[in-house]
Amino acid sequence: MMPGEFMALVLEAVPHPVWVVDEAERIIYANPVAAAAVGHDGAELRGKPSHETVHFKRIDGSHYPREECPMLRPRETGEVMHGEEEWFVRRDGSMFPIEWWSAPIEIPAGDGVRGRGAIFSFNDISERLAAQEALRARELAEVRAAESRAAQRRIVEQTSAVRRQVASDLHDGAQQRLVSLLIDLRLARDDLATDPLSTRDLLGSAVEQAQAAIEELRAFAAGIHPAVLSTRGLSAAIEALATNAAVPVTVSGDAPRLPEAIEANAYYFAAEAVTNAAKHASATHVDVTIEADDRRLSIEVHDDGVGGAVIGGKSGRGLASMADRIDALDGRLVLDSPPGMGTAVRAEIALGAAAG
Repeated sequence: MMPGEFMALVLEAVPHPVWVVDEAERIIYANPVAAAAVGHDGAELRGKPSHETVHFKRIDGSHYPREECPMLRPRETGEVMHGEEEWFVRRDGSMFPIEWWSAPIEIPAGDGVRGRGAIFSFNDISERLAAQEALRARELAEVRAAESRAAQRRIVEQTSAVRRQVASDLHDGAQQRLVSLLIDLRLARDDLATDPLSTRDLLGSAVEQAQAAIEELRAFAAGIHPAVLSTRGLSAAIEALATNAAVPVTVSGDAPRLPEAIEANAYYFAAEAVTNAAKHASATHVDVTIEADDRRLSIEVHDDGVGGAVIGGKSGRGLASMADRIDALDGRLVLDSPPGMGTAVRAEIALGAAAG
């Protein structure tokens, strides 16, 4: 058996795709594994230009110029090359990613003349890339889950703090008035038969105490959940917020009625942002922009204050709370606050079929 025949048998038996191109970059040999990988047989490939047959387009479908192909460079430079970012085209037009090796090889050209060709070997790495993508997706999901758990913990902690504050405000405000009212009513009951004049004064005081307690409770309830938000929706509630803000606020845009959870969290996002502008940013004016369609709700609060806000900074607790509210709706908070240039904070919430 001649050496060439023996090498051909060896390459035929190699379970790895291998082919050889001559000095004109025509395929002069492809083992069965290589031919099958691209949907051809060896006879079909023989004599065809290598690049124009299996490597003529990129994954996005655009033309791949021969001059930019790194796989044929060893034929020109004599260097061995390796890469993992190329895609081959099968006979049916489908594509697959490859890891490849290319090395120069001397090709007999007759009369003792030799030309430089190249020998290729490659692997289909579709499964490897799919596994890597699955791993990245799993890692991203784990990160997202960890962030969600952290946000839920912060919401629970903030809810506990709000409850304590609510209890304190009720104790120091309306509860004290109601206690005074109870005392006045008891005294009036005791004096009703013996001192009608004193009873009238005590009842007058009780009426005043009851009216004051009602007003305090109404104002307190509005601070927790403004009635206008329930009756007229998000846009009207933000307009009311602007009217009572500590700094001038201009509201533009509108939103349809949305599910209660979205309206509430979007409102408190805007309220916190306006409060931050007045309390931390020394702003003289705030713009609130509302944009909504059937897919997305966007609320941006932009002030002309000192800027430099960061989550975790001076106003970081408020920003973290805002981020948690939006994250709970699978939304996104975007902060832009260059020092000295004001602060823009935007909530983007996907609605799907929620808008109505």
